Amino acid sequence: QDLCEDPRLLVDGMSSHDFHQGKLGNCWFVAACSCLALRKSLWQQVIPDYSEQEWDPKHPGKYAGIFRFRFWRFGAWTEVVVDDLLPAQGGQLIYCHSSASNEFWSALLEKAYAKLAGSYQALDGGCAAEALVDFTGAVAESINLAEGRYGEVISEQMKLFEDLMKVHKRGGFISCFISSSGRPSEAETELGLIVGHAYSVTAIRKLRLGERLLFSFQAEKLFMVRLRNPWGKKEWHGAWSDTSEEWKKVSDSERRDLGLTVENDGEFWMTFEDWCKNFTDVDICRTVNTSYFSLHKTWEKEMMFGAWAKHPEPLLNRAGGCFDNRETFLQNPQFLFDVKKAEDKVLVSLQQEDRRKYKREGKGDNITIGFEILKVEDNRRYRLHQLTVQERVATSPYSNTRSVFLRRSLPRGRYVLVPTTFIPGVPAAFILRLYTDVPSRLRELKEDRPKMTCWSLLCGYPRRVTQIKVHSAEGLQKEDGSEGADPYVLIRCENQSRRSPVQRGTASPVFNTQVIFYRKDLDSPVTIQV
Repeated sequence: QDLCEDPRLLVDGMSSHDFHQGKLGNCWFVAACSCLALRKSLWQQVIPDYSEQEWDPKHPGKYAGIFRFRFWRFGAWTEVVVDDLLPAQGGQLIYCHSSASNEFWSALLEKAYAKLAGSYQALDGGCAAEALVDFTGAVAESINLAEGRYGEVISEQMKLFEDLMKVHKRGGFISCFISSSGRPSEAETELGLIVGHAYSVTAIRKLRLGERLLFSFQAEKLFMVRLRNPWGKKEWHGAWSDTSEEWKKVSDSERRDLGLTVENDGEFWMTFEDWCKNFTDVDICRTVNTSYFSLHKTWEKEMMFGAWAKHPEPLLNRAGGCFDNRETFLQNPQFLFDVKKAEDKVLVSLQQEDRRKYKREGKGDNITIGFEILKVEDNRRYRLHQLTVQERVATSPYSNTRSVFLRRSLPRGRYVLVPTTFIPGVPAAFILRLYTDVPSRLRELKEDRPKMTCWSLLCGYPRRVTQIKVHSAEGLQKEDGSEGADPYVLIRCENQSRRSPVQRGTASPVFNTQVIFYRKDLDSPVTIQV
């Protein structure tokens, strides 16, 4: 049955108002699509050659009844093809639909995503960040606003606002929700917000109150966010809602710039402070810039595929569980990387394989995952089997979300990143993405010890492992006419040596240098020189 006489893929382009949730509980997906609609360059990746896929009434013979979509799935762009048969009842679409009755991009996109997930029912319940990652290949970060006390601590609130404004300006996406713990899902709060419901953040602005004077800015500034309810109705009733008295303080020109509409269309403004106090969780999708032809900071990206695999032999087991499982923790996959600057900001994203396709079998829930970062010996080349001189420098959140994210500044050195499931013995595949300012040479550690070769018979095989950590030195002689020396530490064993970076202008250097030697000659001394 034809749903209309003049169907279109897009009517007057794409807008965040095009998407309206149907009978399926996938507000998270609709919120993600509202965010996607704001970035033409990104939605054109998801709907490739959209103009060629458009219905042409002048040449109906060219219409094949199929549509192509692309999603970033587990490290690669995957094309999904669907036909134009859409679930309907009484001539009306059951699931997602657009504001215009003859526009079908939203319904077709939902069908393609449902095909990827295995069924429409597999989309019932989820996280907006997951869909946004699938649309863009971005990295997702979840923040608990209640635990972080962002509604109470103003300094933290301002840091978060500046960070979110930067994310939004650079093409990232933000969505939020109110946790339904202790409250019925989809209950309405006193101020009109829906519990357990995903909202998309469509704008972040600093709003000026009053008129700007000719040579000065003597106006109060407010920090504001604009949100959209995927239902296309049910808005915030508090301060700065569509019809509130507060808008009288804003000039007409400012209101026009903001695009303020006094309609129950599901889109509304609120102060950032109210946003932090009323919402409990925020999902951020960062489009990390890896292009060398950019005015913004460029990151070096490394990506590795891996898996947690259970095996009865400890040396072959790769599913050891989190750090609390001390006996098996180091039986997880291990990845080595280097920080080559004095200090470098490191972004890490660990993403597990999407499990929606297993929902029919009752196994569609995400596994609780996370990771540890350990500072190790500067010359380590083999897997860790015991923690001795190594330092535990960072721990990600452990969560049953599809991905976990961590930002951390690390000093120069060599590190081992250990991705884990929370419980030992849980098999699953994962992707590890690492972003640094300079190349980090991320690689998986697979060997347990030096290989035995025919040369080992002639030259000998290591008989002992020696680990050394030099933390600091004191009382060094100062150089003439200076406040200190420029010391470094040199550690030698057999034909191997490691030298630390130079510590400038100090007589009390902190080296924090670790080394490991696989020794063939036990009588050969280990020397440490400063």
